[in-house]
Amino acid sequence: MDILKQPLITEKVSAGNEKGTYGFIVEKTADKTQIKNTVEKKYGVKVVSIRTMRYAAKHKTRYTKNKIVSGFTNAYKKAIVQVADGEVIDFYGEI
Repeated sequence: MDILKQPLITEKVSAGNEKGTYGFIVEKTADKTQIKNTVEKKYGVKVVSIRTMRYAAKHKTRYTKNKIVSGFTNAYKKAIVQVADGEVIDFYGEI
């Protein structure tokens, strides 16, 4: 099972890439040591620190022609990873 689901590519996270911080959406059950080991093995960098955030599912309602459809968005966990000075993760090389 891959702990890292996808990298975060947003304006705020991309601004932090210059400072050595990178964002990932990770499995909800993953802890910081698992995230650190996976990032170090997959990208070959030294991880200095990790910050994690859990996002709850939000209730959404959509009004269609026939009826009201209501449900929830997906809950997810986000990790912000700080790598050592001078090390870079290249997300765009995979695309």
